[in-house]
Amino acid sequence: MYIFDKDYETSLKVNKLAYHLLFWLFAYLFWIFIFRNGTLVFTHAITIQFCYLVFIAGNYYFNWVYTVPRLLNNRKYLAFGFCFLSGVIVGAILRVPVSYLVNTYLFKADTSHFNTLKVFFDSFVNILFWVVLILAAKLIIEKIKSQRYIEQIEKERSDNELNFLRAQFNPHFLFNSINSIYAHIDKTNKEAREMLLVFSEMLRYQLYECNVEQIGLEREINYIRNYIALQKSRIDERIQVSFCVAEANGSLLVPPLILITFIENAFKYVGFNESRENKIEIHLKHYDNVLEFSVFNTKDSFIDHALGASGLGIANAKRRLELLYPDRHSLTIDDQENTYTVCLTLNDL
Repeated sequence: MYIFDKDYETSLKVNKLAYHLLFWLFAYLFWIFIFRNGTLVFTHAITIQFCYLVFIAGNYYFNWVYTVPRLLNNRKYLAFGFCFLSGVIVGAILRVPVSYLVNTYLFKADTSHFNTLKVFFDSFVNILFWVVLILAAKLIIEKIKSQRYIEQIEKERSDNELNFLRAQFNPHFLFNSINSIYAHIDKTNKEAREMLLVFSEMLRYQLYECNVEQIGLEREINYIRNYIALQKSRIDERIQVSFCVAEANGSLLVPPLILITFIENAFKYVGFNESRENKIEIHLKHYDNVLEFSVFNTKDSFIDHALGASGLGIANAKRRLELLYPDRHSLTIDDQENTYTVCLTLNDL
């Protein structure tokens, strides 16, 4: 079982941690070899630069984790400036006793003429300079990433609109053709006529009602019922299909066709085995601005379901959820040898 590709997220965290460690290691070596005081022995330079590294890194993460997102991004500039300078001052103050202890007990140097103010001033200037430099570089990089992300979203939106327009090739001709086919079906073939009507209603829903950001949950449920009815006529009649809707609020608005991908996947990969119960179970429930949706289906063990799970439909559905409900949804996919389960929860609707 995995949630939002848990293994992928873990890999990203590990890579991010490795990136941070490599960055500070490079900065440490840079300070040692470039800014080493010629009067100091190499071991002394290593120790001094490490002390600076600790306070610079501490100030950087304090600002990046707290002051930037909570103050700077919210345009609280005075509070940001105060917290930023306070962090640098605290770092410089703390480095004074550290410098004294290192010189006394590690270097065994004479500290009778230890200049506290000079150490504080030097520490303040160094910490301030490097924190400003590193933080500014990080902000610029994040700004570039954000701009590229926005451009990517806009491109995807434009592509989706273009694909939608392409899909609407002469819809009047399409519906007239369906009506013509319906008229030519023998009236005694009631099942075929009803299937064509269901298909026509589904097509009308996709072409004329789904070009909005949100649609009533009742209309989406009706589309799902039509899809299930159409698919039941295609699959083996011994496969049990159930669709249970509990406490669904018809006035609730949801993105159109946000759920159908997972249902399509269930019908696509449902297997039939005479030695077991074969079924598709779909549940939908809404309460307190929360929508719970689940799909369960049996499948044959020899089917490479991982290929289907990672296909375009599921990937697009995940992408839509990330864009439409950031931090407001959970998606769990449990792919077992003979069963496949999807559980989706949408919060704060």
